[in-house]
Amino acid sequence: MSLETNKTLGGVGAILMVVGLLGFFGAAYALILCLVGIILVLIALKGLADHYQESSIFNNALYGFITIILGGVACIAVIVVMVMTMVLPGIDLSDPSAIQRYFMDINNLWAFVGSLIAAFVLLFVFVVVSAVLFRKSLDSLSAKSGEKLFRTAGLLWLIGAILFIVFFVGVILIWISWILMAVAFFSMKTAGQPTAAQPPQPPP
Repeated sequence: MSLETNKTLGGVGAILMVVGLLGFFGAAYALILCLVGIILVLIALKGLADHYQESSIFNNALYGFITIILGGVACIAVIVVMVMTMVLPGIDLSDPSAIQRYFMDINNLWAFVGSLIAAFVLLFVFVVVSAVLFRKSLDSLSAKSGEKLFRTAGLLWLIGAILFIVFFVGVILIWISWILMAVAFFSMKTAGQPTAAQPPQPPP
């Protein structure tokens, strides 16, 4: 694909991510938009990696995407195991008041909260590692394309991941980083854009 096509795919994918992240606050289509958006961005980064002959542009982004998926799966797995091994055996589901009695036991409550904290910490670690990989990808793309907004977006993404523990602050920063990434894709210079017209040569 041409550089212009990769620019467009990356920009559209980043915009879909921006809309999808907003949708997580109530819209059912959010996950689909985010999935389509990240796929388009990865396709664009693959094309740009080939164009600039810099494999780290795509490889780091792909590893970052896989890392965040693994983090989500690990977090869900911890919660499911906790429910299956700690909560369900101690509750009689046929008794409507069983859940209330279960959580009135301070030991059960602390065990439940502790498992949730462990799941969140595990997810946090994966989110930060993923952000480091994505930042490396965007730094490489910035160096090759000359578009500095990619570097800014990568740094903001990493800061947002570190502040993920303060959920809303982290998510907002990551959301802003995707806006910058969309602008960066559409602002990239194609091969014919950087060179200015040469002044006419004086007649001999």
